[in-house]
Amino acid sequence: MNQSALDELLSKMTLEEKIDQLLQLTGDYYKGSDISTGPSSYMKFEEDTINNTGSILNVLGAKKLKQVQTEYLEKNRHKIPLLFLADIINGYKTIFPIPLGLGSTFNPDLVQESAEVAAKESAASGLHITFSPMVDLVRDPRWGRVMESTGEDAYLNGLFGAAMVKGYQGKSLTEEGTLAACVKHFAAYGAPEGGRDYNTVDMSERTLREQYLPAYKAALDAGCAMVMTAFNTVDGIPATGNKWLMKDLLRDEWGFEGVLISDYAAIAELMAHGVAEDGEEAARLAIEAGVDIDMVTPVYVQHLKKLVDEGKISEQLIDESVMRVLQLKNQLGLFENPYRFANEEKEKELILCEEHRSLARKIVSESLVLLKNEGALPLCKNNQNIAFIGPYADNKGLSGLWSIHGDTDQVVTLKEAVMKKVEGSQVHFAKGSEILDPDTKISGFAHEVEEKEFNPEAAKDDLQEAIELAKKSDVVVLALGEHSIQSGEGGSRAAITLPEIQLDLFRKIHEVNQNIVVVLFNGRPLDLKEINEKANAIVEAWFPGTEGGNGIADVLFNDVNPSGKLSMSFPYSVGQIPVYYNSYNTGRPLKKGEAGHRFQSRYTDIPNEPLYPFGFGLSYTEFEYSGLTLDKKLLTQASKLTASITVKNTGDYAGKETVQLYIQDLAGSVIRPVKELKGIKKIELQPGESKTVEFNITEEMLRFYTASMKFESENGKFKIFIGSNSETEIFEVFELKREE
Repeated sequence: MNQSALDELLSKMTLEEKIDQLLQLTGDYYKGSDISTGPSSYMKFEEDTINNTGSILNVLGAKKLKQVQTEYLEKNRHKIPLLFLADIINGYKTIFPIPLGLGSTFNPDLVQESAEVAAKESAASGLHITFSPMVDLVRDPRWGRVMESTGEDAYLNGLFGAAMVKGYQGKSLTEEGTLAACVKHFAAYGAPEGGRDYNTVDMSERTLREQYLPAYKAALDAGCAMVMTAFNTVDGIPATGNKWLMKDLLRDEWGFEGVLISDYAAIAELMAHGVAEDGEEAARLAIEAGVDIDMVTPVYVQHLKKLVDEGKISEQLIDESVMRVLQLKNQLGLFENPYRFANEEKEKELILCEEHRSLARKIVSESLVLLKNEGALPLCKNNQNIAFIGPYADNKGLSGLWSIHGDTDQVVTLKEAVMKKVEGSQVHFAKGSEILDPDTKISGFAHEVEEKEFNPEAAKDDLQEAIELAKKSDVVVLALGEHSIQSGEGGSRAAITLPEIQLDLFRKIHEVNQNIVVVLFNGRPLDLKEINEKANAIVEAWFPGTEGGNGIADVLFNDVNPSGKLSMSFPYSVGQIPVYYNSYNTGRPLKKGEAGHRFQSRYTDIPNEPLYPFGFGLSYTEFEYSGLTLDKKLLTQASKLTASITVKNTGDYAGKETVQLYIQDLAGSVIRPVKELKGIKKIELQPGESKTVEFNITEEMLRFYTASMKFESENGKFKIFIGSNSETEIFEVFELKREE
């Protein structure tokens, strides 16, 4: 359909029909889904509204979706097809590691492949749009939704955001096996005060623009079709009613012409925020901010017509929003084929196929981060008696909270994977403990934690069985972690340690066997101080998804050498939070390793540094960095500078290493971070092999928001750091001299 046909269609619609196009409902209204992802209160809507609503979420499966679309079109006067949307966060049916784990691959190309798989499976099942990628920059692991982000760095998040958009959308949305992407949550949702979900966000415009906005912009520059508003405030105004953020910045400054959708009930929540006195005012604020779709509230439906009739808003505002919705439907090809790529046979062929599982397994192995290893890893396939103990030793709950469409039965457990890899007489398994402490009550989404009565005698037996097994084993692999529902939306935690019942298991096992490998399953960085002090090895596995067991076993037994790097710092103590690598110096900085004195920026009881920094991750081999050189020491706007370094594998195993480039602006008109990631290159080296890695530096990479709030570079000296993580001290100095 061309634009003139869309214009004609819009002209034939009544005001009520237009407003209905701006409503999104759950599948419950169409007998399609029993999944609820928000504050569940079933709202009553008129039948005409349901028959004209523009989009629905969480109707799944090609057959069911086609049935819903057919019934809808029979009742819709203009035959405008429905949009079908869902939360496809880290896979549809083939579940990949949670995004924080994907970030730890430091491999955007691989993550793009995972998005392609998610799109193929979802599109064949009839879906049109995914609420992904989430690129919110995160620095506070108390916030449960850090699991949905790729980490604490704006540059890295931008790489992953763009990669996911390209993976979902392909070269064109008319291409089979594609989904429209929706970047979220705009903006700065990842910085709630106290790490408490939905809480206030307050920051300067400079911080917002330099650190929090770039990843959204990268996703939009990659062609992202939709944007979702955030729940939080920006400069004291909730994002969903923030005209400066959504109109002036997103639409006018950035030129975004796509669809803007509220998060779940966010328009109605303008009243709870206290910026709207009633639903009428909430509707006016949101539509004037350019929010096109009201997700699952009656605010637009109940109030927009009255606002137009009374002259409080122009019908043109509504026309603009409706046109953007119609244009997206047209881009997806729905007017020509309202069923798009929904295909039951293709669905069966693609979902959880061997090719998709194989990619998932590969990504799991690259997402694992080896945090510590004092000779306990890798495990031996022969001549080693190994005990696998813990609530995750044989557990299918490995996919994380937002994998709501995955099939738990399809998940490969650690036990299942290990039993296929080594002789059964060599490995033994014991549960040891439950995941959660007795009387823990957590609920939400469709993942209610069953409240089963705690049986002290059974718990005692489980613990004793594990202790006896540990006594007679050469090495103990303790599979510990959070319950999946402890992280994710609404999963904020003030204490981010392992549950006490698991820590007790760890302590009891350590009393009888000190050769312990801890494998962690979690959706956030944890406080691991005690684990780090006593365990011989620690592997961060995140929530790894469908092929979790296989990918972990591949690494434990050295079929794959670990290469993951942390995309979010792990705190030494929760008292440090927020702790992140690209902080500012103070007037009284404390250098790493110095004891310092009272009148410096320091804690008196713990280090300033995190337990594990951004970019950190070990390997079974060793990499040596040497010979950092710059081809010139003076950079201009018209030139580029090349930094080179030699990386050598000095160990016994082939391995992959992520070489990381950081830059520090030594003096600016405003304070600059101590380091900023500006480039990554992942290389693979055989034992004894060396490679020279080069990075090109241009003037554009040195720009920031100066004292005058202009985005530009400034003359002066810079340090280039290259190394294996953000704490590298290998550097050279160059000077920028712009042509005036």
